[in-house]
Amino acid sequence: MEFTAEMIAGFLGGTIEGDPAAAVAEFAKIEEGHEGTLSFLANPKYEHHVYTTRSSIVIVGRDFVASGPVSATLIRVDDAYAAFASLLRLYRENQPRPVGVSSRAAVSEEAVVGSDCYVGDFAVVESGVVLGDGVAVYPQSYVGRGVRIGAGSTIHAGVKIYEGCVIGQRVVIHAGTVVGADGFGFAPGADGVFEKIPQIGNVVIEDDVEVGANTCIDRATMGSTVLRRGVKLDNLIQVGHNVEIGENTVVAAQAGMAGSSKVGRGCMLGGQVGLAGHLTLGDGVKMGAQSGVDHDVPAGGTLLGSPGLPGIRFHRSWAVFRALPELNQRVAALEKVISDQ
Repeated sequence: MEFTAEMIAGFLGGTIEGDPAAAVAEFAKIEEGHEGTLSFLANPKYEHHVYTTRSSIVIVGRDFVASGPVSATLIRVDDAYAAFASLLRLYRENQPRPVGVSSRAAVSEEAVVGSDCYVGDFAVVESGVVLGDGVAVYPQSYVGRGVRIGAGSTIHAGVKIYEGCVIGQRVVIHAGTVVGADGFGFAPGADGVFEKIPQIGNVVIEDDVEVGANTCIDRATMGSTVLRRGVKLDNLIQVGHNVEIGENTVVAAQAGMAGSSKVGRGCMLGGQVGLAGHLTLGDGVKMGAQSGVDHDVPAGGTLLGSPGLPGIRFHRSWAVFRALPELNQRVAALEKVISDQ
């Protein structure tokens, strides 16, 4: 299906420079564009591509000032990246969704399946499950006893959701993720043998959460492990038992949160961040990649390094650390002077 620059500008509230009838049917990166594709320019480091791109239409910011001729039709908007993202969402939402229960799926007669649901080949839906309207469960996924999944949620291929877990509306869980496996709870006995502590809680994932591939979210020992509304988790993340992650917090790949840690609202955790158990991050905390923390962090804090230090202190410490070889040489020289006296 083709869209003209006039149609796109109308949807985005943008202004056109060039041919309003220019038409596109595909998206492309600005450096790889060809006739009939739509691209965008948001990062100044890619500006040189706007003068050579073969894309028919390019979305740019209103403040963009061309330093050379541009053959593409430009659509000027307040925020080029956000505008392009809204078009991608519109495109995705208008893609056909699969509907129907495969004859090769195993769906319990005691499960409730809403309207317009999809259950793919070799998926298993156990007794007591409730799938809301429009839920998609892709092939080879497992939905355990008593699980509830809200309307419009997508469970991608190979996801395992253990019994009793609760998934909200419009949640997306990507391939290979495990929700509700036992938390890591063992207690040493008098003979040194570790005895398993039964994990009888569940996992609650609220509305509009997205969970990346091969992430593990453990069930609570008692109560619930909770991901609040709007949380976004990357791939390969470990969320321990009884962890609570606040609304609209984002966590990058390979991060790990030990049991009973609490993460506030609107936090940003970089890749490979590690949280010790039973600590609390306040709202709006930011942690740089590979940071580790073993203590509570007040709201609005920024931590870098391991163990995590406040940003300014980390940079000052790093300046000293980088100079250690030279400092060592100076100390050695001073020791030699002293010993020669």
